[in-house]
Amino acid sequence: MPPRLRLFYSLLTAGLLLIPVVALYSELAKRSDIWWTPPPMAPSLTESQDRVEIYVRGKPLGALLNEGKLRITDETGSGTLGASEISLRFNNWDRVRVTRLPIVLFYAAACGAGGLLVLLIATGRLAYRGEKEPVAA
Repeated sequence: MPPRLRLFYSLLTAGLLLIPVVALYSELAKRSDIWWTPPPMAPSLTESQDRVEIYVRGKPLGALLNEGKLRITDETGSGTLGASEISLRFNNWDRVRVTRLPIVLFYAAACGAGGLLVLLIATGRLAYRGEKEPVAA
């Protein structure tokens, strides 16, 4: 393959390689701290019992709230804390990361294959050399 064509195809393949490289970079560069439950959508303690249990000194928080054993003190005085006053926020980063894994692996494979193709074209390893005639003995 003439050097000019080899350079052209190398640059073309490298340009096409930028597509999965940019996609992979954008997937990996996303912030991991944005996957918390938004405060207005935070579930109450009773709604989140299937995902979390909170214990205070070895006793379940819900039981302590129902018995009225937890008090809170602020500027206006002190009062008993109720179950409706507690809400929880969850970090869903682990679930988001699992759903993103297949696409990240696909982009990584495309980057590897594209890099290999650029290397093969740039070094002239993909050039067609034709068939050689067998040597007569």
